[in-house]
Order: sequence, then C-alpha cells, then structure tokens
Amino acid sequence: MSARPTVVVTRRLPADVEERLRALFDARLNAQDAPLDATALAAAMRDADALLPTVTDRIDAALLGASDRRVRIVSNFGVGFNNIDVAAAKANGVVVTNTPDVLTDDTADLAVTLMLMVARRTGEGERHVRAGQWTGWRPTQLLGTRVTGKTLGLIGFGRIGRAVAKRARNGFGMRVLFHDPYTSDADAQALGAERRASIEEVLHESDYGSLHCPAPAETHHLMNTARVAAMRRGAFLINTSRGDVVDEAALMRALLDGTIAGAGLDVFEREPAVPRELAAMENVVLLPHLGSATEETRVAMGNRAIDNLAAFFDGGAPRDRVA
Repeated sequence: MSARPTVVVTRRLPADVEERLRALFDARLNAQDAPLDATALAAAMRDADALLPTVTDRIDAALLGASDRRVRIVSNFGVGFNNIDVAAAKANGVVVTNTPDVLTDDTADLAVTLMLMVARRTGEGERHVRAGQWTGWRPTQLLGTRVTGKTLGLIGFGRIGRAVAKRARNGFGMRVLFHDPYTSDADAQALGAERRASIEEVLHESDYGSLHCPAPAETHHLMNTARVAAMRRGAFLINTSRGDVVDEAALMRALLDGTIAGAGLDVFEREPAVPRELAAMENVVLLPHLGSATEETRVAMGNRAIDNLAAFFDGGAPRDRVA
C-alpha cells in the first residue's frame, strides 16, 4: 500500500483489532459504538476508500450505486453478508468480503448451549433463584427434557452444522439427521449423520431442530407455519443462523398452542426488537446474538477483515471475496 487508504469502521471492535487498523490504514473508528444511520453510511461511502461494516449495517443498492461513492471495498465483519446487496456491489464494481471459518466452533458451542438451556429449563431456574422464589429442592420442580440419546435435526450442514453434529453425536450420543442439498455424503458419513430429502422429514423425526442455513431471499421465513407444524409435538427449535429464517409470528403461535415445546433463539427477525409476547414466554431462551461472541473469535474476525482489506489495497486478491 502506498498512501494510507481511509477505512470507516461502523462499530467498536476489540482493542487489538482497532490498534492494527490504525497501524495499517487511516482508520475512522466509531467511538460512540452507536449504529450509523443512513446519512452517516452515505457519508462514509462518499468519504472513505473502504467500509468495514457489521452484519447489522444495511449496505443497499442506493449506497453502492451513488454517483459520489468513493468506497471500493466493503469488508464485512461477519460470515453472513445478506446485509449487503451483493448484486448491486457487483454491478457497481465494489468488492465485498466476509469472515468465514473463524466463528464455527463458538457458534456451534452456543447452539448446543441453547439446546441444553431450553431442554433443562435453566433460564427459568436462574430467574427463579435470582427472584428469591426458590424454597428448596423438590422432586417435581422445573422438570425438563433429556438431551442425551435424543434425535437432532439440522437444517443446513455447512461448517457450523457439521460442528454441531460432532458435538451432539460424540458428546451426547444423539442421532443426527440433516437436510442440505449442497453437502456431500462423505461429510455426512464421517459424522454418522443421516441425510433426509426434505426439511419436513428432518423436522418430523427430530426432538430438536437446529437451523444452520444462510439467509438469502429463498430462506426468508424458511420456518413458516407449515414447517413449524411439521415438527414433532414436544420438540424444540434452535436458531443461531439468521433471524428472518424464522417467521416469528408462526413460531409464537406454535409455542402458545403447544405445537412445539420450546425454542432457543440467538437471532431475531427484526433485531434488536424482540416481540413482547415472545419475551414473556417461559419456554423460550433468548440471547442477544452471541453466536461468535468470544474474545478469541471476534479478534480473529477483525483480523480476517483487515487481511482482506490489506490484500485488496496491495493489489492482490482478498481471500474471502464474495463479490
């Protein structure tokens, strides 16, 4: 890199990452850590050479196609990039990159955490203790559901789905089913997972259904009324993928009428908004999008985003280019 490119970073990142950004670029950091509104994003696209957004920043066609746009690369902080209009980026010659691989294990760990929490009613139990309502052990208190030996159905069998399958099978002796038209039989056989031809088949046979699919337009409301109804009565739904994969209205109806027993959610359809009805349900575990939230992973994600920027401005090919 000859002159130092200007990079606008939309949110605060771990200190080590911000220090490296300052060393390599003219980094414009977000000291307030507040989301940039449309006006601020437009200014960033106009005044910087690169944008380093997060998955909550909407980089749409208007921003990418603006006549005064200066940004040449959008280095997304996240493995998902449905927050960016990739087609518009390609049409306007803007490179887009993401940060895959580095968050697989932590997100898989969190999916298993949600499964255990909702099955064993740990959120309810903790609230009970903190509220000073616990009067002592009794045989019928907060009876949950076993995880060990049950059937886990995975919708999506990419890196994270396979990591969850490994934990479920090796750690809990679970039978693992999956649906994913893009996964090879070799990947499935290595993990002892059984392929099913449809999402409905997986859901019908599973005690726990866990979502690990991307969020392009075709997966919007993948879990709709019909698919939620296809789940076993007494089953649990886990979502650590993207919020709009689940129709929250359909999910709430199923939870209220007992179609399914509970849900563990790390992502939501209209983040950070969570429906009040959902938040009031005791048979739901709600987490604030913590899938990759470990120090190690967030630093690794930041460094991966920086590596992509450095490669681009050095005239090379960014490792994680998606557009």
